[in-house]
Amino acid sequence: MEDDLDDLVRLERSAEEARAKLAGLTDDECEAQRRVWRAAVEALQAAITERATSAGEDRHELEQRVKAAARRGDEDPAE
Repeated sequence: MEDDLDDLVRLERSAEEARAKLAGLTDDECEAQRRVWRAAVEALQAAITERATSAGEDRHELEQRVKAAARRGDEDPAE
């Protein structure tokens, strides 16, 4: 299960990196990057839901653990 959590953390970081890349973009570039970010967030949310359902975990608590683990020891990708 710890490997699953590591996978979720990687997905969270990927989504945050995609969000950070939105900074300074305009028009078509912004919209294209927004689609990348949305896809990353959707993949993360689906994976969290799947893990929570299969493991009988509270989905919200799992999501909060993933977000905390993704930010622990790392700089904010938006900075």
